[in-house]
Amino acid sequence: MSRIEALSSFVESAPPGELTEVTKAIKSILGEDAVESELAPAYQKYNEEQFSTVKLPGGSAEVLVSPYNSLGDGRYYDVESASSFAFEHATGQASEVQSYALESAHEDLVKSLVKSLSTHASEHYPKSTAGVYPIEDDSQLAIVTVANKYSPTNYWNGRWRSSYIFTPESGNLTGTINVDVHYYEDGNVRLLTKKDVSVSSAGGSAAEVMKQIATAEKTYQEDLNKAFGSLSEGAFKQLRRQLPITRQKIEWEKISGYRLGQDIGGGRTK
Repeated sequence: MSRIEALSSFVESAPPGELTEVTKAIKSILGEDAVESELAPAYQKYNEEQFSTVKLPGGSAEVLVSPYNSLGDGRYYDVESASSFAFEHATGQASEVQSYALESAHEDLVKSLVKSLSTHASEHYPKSTAGVYPIEDDSQLAIVTVANKYSPTNYWNGRWRSSYIFTPESGNLTGTINVDVHYYEDGNVRLLTKKDVSVSSAGGSAAEVMKQIATAEKTYQEDLNKAFGSLSEGAFKQLRRQLPITRQKIEWEKISGYRLGQDIGGGRTK
């Protein structure tokens, strides 16, 4: 593996909300600010795959950066604001905003899906951004949602990503749901999960499609909650050291002098 390939792998696997920290670490280790230009392809891949979001100059809402709304040459478009923009992958900044008219035979369906998807996302995911884009020569629609929640002061960050491909002609709906959570207080724990979704007949209206998406995402969240419960009562519990039950009262005024293994457990003292 070459140096650039190794460095790119660090960038592409950066946890949610921590790309800047990963980049700083790389520069600190190598002592080279110029390495940023070498990592340009890795930045682009990361931002598109992770559905990065950005506020347009003069705008209040965030818009998506993804492979589905790419116009090439570092430009992307947004259906809801009817605009296109240049995006600097290394800095995460948008510029050169221009008007953009969507040309699609499914324009009405796209706009209906954007409205329904935005409502669904705002009801279920805090700080979410969503978008719908015609792809594959206008034969399919990409339906994308990303929700980020960062809490670096509490040493954790998380991201929900869902993307679906809807074919209006057949009604087929396929997609994936990705959850990425990083917890790093006194350790380094990361949850990476992926769920494939496939519906043979999702209907033809925006309401019918969104109903299938909402059902799939609700089911997956319920499955995750059950899995967390099983881990807490199973594998994680076994990792903890269990204190003995002696049914003896603790003398709290002497708590600083207790030796847990011996005094509380009733063992021999020295």
